Amino acid sequence: MIPKVDSTSITAIREKGVESIVDWFDQHKQSFYTLGLSYLSNQQQMEELFYLAIITVQKELPRFKRETSFETWVTSIFIHICRQLSDDRNLLTRVESETRLDLFKALDQLKEYEKDAVVLTYVKGISKEEAAHLLQVSAEKMKVILFSGIQSLRNEMGDGSPYNGCKEYQKDYIDYLERTLDRPKKIDLEKHIYHCPDCQEDLATFQDFMLTLLNLTERMEDLHVPSSFMENVKDRLAEKEKNRQQKNKKRISVGLVITGVIALLIGLEIITGAFSNVYYTWTEEDQELRAFLQQDIGEYLNLEAKSSGIKIKIKSAIADDVQTLVFYEIEDTDDDNQYAMNYFDGVFVENDYGILSSEGYQGYYPPDLESDVNKEEKNVYQGKISLLPLTKENGTIKLKITKLQKLIRDSSAPNGIRAYENMEYETGEWNFEIPVTKQPSVDYDLDEEIEVEGIPVRFDKLTIAPTATVLHYGINNEQTEKRIDNLNVDILEVNNKKMKADMYGRSFVETHQVGNWFTFQRHFDPHYGEKPKEISIQLESVQLTFTDQKTIELDATQEYPQTFEYAGSIISIDKVEVGQPTKVVISDHKIENRAYETFHFQIIGEDENYINLMEMFSEGVLIDKNGIEYDMNDPVPYEEIEQPRHFITVQSMEYQSNTAGEKVIPKRLEIYGYNATKYLDDVIKISL
Repeated sequence: MIPKVDSTSITAIREKGVESIVDWFDQHKQSFYTLGLSYLSNQQQMEELFYLAIITVQKELPRFKRETSFETWVTSIFIHICRQLSDDRNLLTRVESETRLDLFKALDQLKEYEKDAVVLTYVKGISKEEAAHLLQVSAEKMKVILFSGIQSLRNEMGDGSPYNGCKEYQKDYIDYLERTLDRPKKIDLEKHIYHCPDCQEDLATFQDFMLTLLNLTERMEDLHVPSSFMENVKDRLAEKEKNRQQKNKKRISVGLVITGVIALLIGLEIITGAFSNVYYTWTEEDQELRAFLQQDIGEYLNLEAKSSGIKIKIKSAIADDVQTLVFYEIEDTDDDNQYAMNYFDGVFVENDYGILSSEGYQGYYPPDLESDVNKEEKNVYQGKISLLPLTKENGTIKLKITKLQKLIRDSSAPNGIRAYENMEYETGEWNFEIPVTKQPSVDYDLDEEIEVEGIPVRFDKLTIAPTATVLHYGINNEQTEKRIDNLNVDILEVNNKKMKADMYGRSFVETHQVGNWFTFQRHFDPHYGEKPKEISIQLESVQLTFTDQKTIELDATQEYPQTFEYAGSIISIDKVEVGQPTKVVISDHKIENRAYETFHFQIIGEDENYINLMEMFSEGVLIDKNGIEYDMNDPVPYEEIEQPRHFITVQSMEYQSNTAGEKVIPKRLEIYGYNATKYLDDVIKISL
């Protein structure tokens, strides 16, 4: 039976919020750190992984169902984020230890579904049944995938002799060796093996490799989690939000004369569809909400709740198949403070199981103090939050708010909001029952395939929903020498009307994969008007990973710096200094016409093992499409920079032996690939 987390523990986690989730990850950091290393390659990525996992677990916690264990549920979220980050390895170097020998390197070469199966079963140590449930495959399919994954792993680790036995029995090897095979199948397999020399040899070879694999995974328990790791994650939780601001709305004053005219029109009962357009133009200050109401999408609610001297008004809720938008106003009735909701902290839907879908898009809309509507009154803030889409055509959302984020103006910060590590909060309890009706969406098949940098890309579908326009597309990453990590589509044009992409949504990765095709969604502004007849897709840039291997011998007795050529650039090894710790410094300051932004490498020690990275420091520059360079030491207005590229110029590593008093001696530098961004100006026109 799958172990469950007791309801008291889950209730405590929900009430305490993100702090309790951080504590839970702190208690389980060893197993999840090891799991993360199976997918990712450096300290920054690992910190990003834990940060995103904590945020996602908190956001999805109301949807946790106790039919599975809490740890298994968290693992499913963790693996999904691992997949996304492993396709975006644009940082520096691997977090290595002597355990990360051929195993981690070989795991990187497996197909995604093979890697997931092997990692979940042998690295994380969950049962094959739970792993099959997480991967959404049958138990029989899981056996086939595991066998295939172990065979691929064996090939990558240097023993690539093929299995020549009978394929119909191969899926049972694992259960047989683990003594979990059903007795009838066990007897049948043993009878067959007795008469089949090829299967005898297969099973013996497979057993030897299984023992090797189990020995390697057992050694992973000794992996060292850096002492400052969780502290760095906590810092990122505070720091990450500071660049997430965007321009918002504009306020229009309502005069007494207009109010009188409206009262007269209402008294004359002439509020027609045409009048509702004028009515909301005069009365609704939020431009986006006004547009919905003018189109008769949603209704004005004006629900209120007050606590701790702060009044929250829910103005409207717009629901469709993409998301559910809740528009709100917060007023401090006692002082001149402005507050905003943060769905990731202190806001949750109490009845989400029955009304919200676990599949869908949940947008992020950061607070904006620079919009006109939020400049006029010092004690009032207007904003919106995104919830998951509805499972039903209509219902009532029970929204509970226990914490609000205080917005403190800082003229030196982007969008005028103080950095999030200094953020203040106000607690209380505000409860709402929000009636919602799902608005219809329409899907249009596109069926268009192109090539981007020689890689097939297809555009599958366009979804027109009230709250967003969604472009569904796929990328074929069958090539081993080059793959697309991200395709940026900046502008979508529908019937000659341009719609900008959601700058915070980026490319939303869908949960399924067919063959070598990975599917994505890109969200744009809503489309109002007639049925789409033609769309234009403007490609902005593509982020690529190239496989380009090179080995450089290292010798600490020689004089440094020394240079070598890679990807058309001259790279300098500035320092190789053996000590406690051992230091290695690599640099490339020439940015002009450089093919790569950062390259991926490993340092091999004299014992032929990947040596343990203790600390890593980097320097770099940010350059926009026009060649303008930004100082990374100053606040960077990311939302204002046109297609920035981040070039790493210096990488400084410190290595420490796991044995006290023993010095690490680097033997060679192994480079296995690099990242690059290519700017595009392609426009794809599709008739519907």
